[in-house]
Parts: sequence; C-alpha cells; structure tokens
Amino acid sequence: MKKLLRSKGAITPVLSNVLMMLIAVAGMSIAITATYVISGNLHEVMGERFVVEDVWFRTNTIAIYVRNTGKVAINFVAVYVNNTSQSFTTLELEIESHGWLNVTYSWNPNSLHHINIVSSRGTQVADNYKAPA
Repeated sequence: MKKLLRSKGAITPVLSNVLMMLIAVAGMSIAITATYVISGNLHEVMGERFVVEDVWFRTNTIAIYVRNTGKVAINFVAVYVNNTSQSFTTLELEIESHGWLNVTYSWNPNSLHHINIVSSRGTQVADNYKAPA
C-alpha cells in the first residue's frame, strides 16, 4: 500500500486531463454567452419595422403619420429634413400602434423635401416628399 501511495506517475496525466476539461468547459461557456447576447440584440433590431403612411405639410410643421409593423416597441430619436436635424414631438409606438410625429419646420411651397426618421435602435426610413403649392 505504501508503494501505491508513493507512485506519482499517474497523477500528472489525470490532473492535466481535468485541467483541459475545465478550460474547454469555460471556453464553451463564454462562447455560448456571447452568442446569446449577440443574437438577442440582433433579434430586437431585426424585429423593428415601421412605415410612414402619410405626410401633411401644415403651417411651420410637417406632420408624419407612422405605423409600427414590427415585433418590438419603437422610440424615435431623430428626424432629418433635407439632411438637417429638426425638433419634433416625442413619440413611442407600441407593437401594432400608430401615431403622428410632428416636426417643426418652415417648408417652402411646391418644393421637394427629403425626410429621414431614425429610431433608437438605428432603423431609418427616408423618402422624398413634395410640399403642396
């Protein structure tokens, strides 16, 4: 029995195998966590969709009717008219809801305006609209 306890030839391979298994498990845990975080954020971004249904040019205001067609709530953070940031009323749309986004802007009659709407997740909808005469 003393001879068996003194023999340390098999301890090194066992410890190295256990250490390799721990390293492999830790590496896979990090990889799985990173994949979950990346795909979760991607799911939210891919689920965000909205459309501009109507644009009205009112006195010193452009009213934009927006509908949320995606699978997540949308918060609008910027509106650009002719590539210039404009002030607007805050609007947050829940799933399958809609509302008016009122932009303060002095527009010119019978002129073309490029309007770009940006959400908090970076989704953009942009198009050209012609003001009435």
